[in-house]
Order: sequence, then C-alpha cells, then structure tokens
Amino acid sequence: MVIADIHANLAALEAVSADAEGRGPLDEIWCLGDLVGYGPDPGECLRFLKEKCSICVAGNHDLAAAGIIDTAGFNTYAAAAINWTRTKLSQEDRNYLGNLPLFVEREDFTLVHGSPRDPVNEYLSSTDEAMHSFHIFRTRYCLAGHTHRPTAFTRKTASSPQVSRLRHQDVITLADDKLIINPGAVGQPRDNDPRASYGVIDFTRHQFTLHRVAYDIEPVQKRMQEQKLPVWLIERLKDGC
Repeated sequence: MVIADIHANLAALEAVSADAEGRGPLDEIWCLGDLVGYGPDPGECLRFLKEKCSICVAGNHDLAAAGIIDTAGFNTYAAAAINWTRTKLSQEDRNYLGNLPLFVEREDFTLVHGSPRDPVNEYLSSTDEAMHSFHIFRTRYCLAGHTHRPTAFTRKTASSPQVSRLRHQDVITLADDKLIINPGAVGQPRDNDPRASYGVIDFTRHQFTLHRVAYDIEPVQKRMQEQKLPVWLIERLKDGC
C-alpha cells in the first residue's frame, strides 16, 4: 500500500488501512510524508505509522513539526497547525520526524514527498515540473505526494510527459514507460473528493490501483474544533478541496 499526506487524520488513516487489508494481505506500507500537520491526532498517527510502515520519507510538515525547518513558507493556517502540533509531540516523536529520509529507492521505485529535484518543497503539478524530475530519478518509477491530488505523469519518449488525473479504481500498468505517480492524500484530499485516497502496487500483475475510501468526517472536525485548530482547515475536509 502507498499512502501520502496523512496530516494527523487518524480516522482517515484507519479507514484506508482497513480498506486495503480487506482487499488482501499487504506485504508493506510505503508512506510519502506529511504524517502530521493540519489534523487533530499527530501522536496517534505516528504510533500507527511507526508500527505499520516499512518505508516513510519526510514531508515539509514533518520537518517543520520537528523544528528542522521553519514555517516561513507556510500559509497562516498551516503555520498555526504546526505550532499546535509541536505542543502535542514528544521528543521521541520529534526525533523520529526529524530523522526521516528525504527519499528512498526500493525495487523499481523512488519514494519522495515533493519531487526528486526538491524532495521537501516542490509540487509536481505540471508536465514541465514532471519533465525536470524525469531527468533526475534513476529508477523506472517515482512515487510522490505533496499536491494532495491523485495524478500520474507518463513519459513515453523525450517529448513532454502525459498527465492523467486518477479516479477511484483507476489502474496504471507498470511497464517500460517512466512514471511519476501521486496516490493523493489520506488526510486532506484536494481534488474535490473528500474520500481518503491511497494506492496499491501489485508486483505480480505489474499494476498500480488507486482507491478512495469514505470515512466519518464530522468527528474529525469536532476534534479539530475542540483543539481550536483553524476553521478553514476544519471546513475544507468535507469538501475535499
């Protein structure tokens, strides 16, 4: 299973985990960063991910919560959530987040939060940005998060990559083409679909499948309200934007 951008949303994380396990046994869970930030359950999500994940790379929110980078580049709401998150993390949690690798190569995949060119901050949103990344990673495929939008970039030739917006149960064949795949966000989708998003790689069939899972959003919003997290972050969960 491939997950990204959990953002301290334990209900969404548990929903995708249960959904994936219901589809068959999982060999590994790969996480593309941003375990914390925005949501109300940073410590609980970290405990879950430390136990379950085989690979986890660092996201910008993770490094900010650990005090490795500042929040100067964050919007006001994200910075406020990070400041709150820091008060909820133990020193062990901060050490864990601060020591996450920026990228990992496993099998035919490079795992990164932002992009191979800038693992922490760059958003792979356009074919121009994807083309730069295709020249950098050494493996056949790259898995990236950060945009919160399920997307695939395909490079068949030296020409510009093709981009596809991924929907529920879309299947991508892992063949000779170079690919960059974003599994979307578990904890805060931004493609106008509030369902949690994740992917599954089937190495036997050479396929990546995108899945969406509905979960109960209102209790998450209530917990955020109780913790006085920014209203904008609370409201956007129900709209997936």
